[in-house]
Amino acid sequence: MPTVIIPALLRKYTGGVERVEMAGNSLRVLIVNLDKRFPGIASQLLQDGELRSSIAVSIDGEMATFGLLEEVGESSEVHFLPAIGGG
Repeated sequence: MPTVIIPALLRKYTGGVERVEMAGNSLRVLIVNLDKRFPGIASQLLQDGELRSSIAVSIDGEMATFGLLEEVGESSEVHFLPAIGGG
């Protein structure tokens, strides 16, 4: 089952849980399942049905580029990160 690493800013929605194994073969399914266990966390990750622009996702050390359609493997490690902007 994929492991999700919860960033410090979102741990208030998980009761302080930092790592959680969560079923899901895509980022969309993973977030739906996270929200079932930790109600309210999806609203922090999604806006208008898409990933918030302030959130980046790393799956197995690679930045996700397909948004919610990104595939998640059975043994994947998923990190939700504050997006880094610059100019």
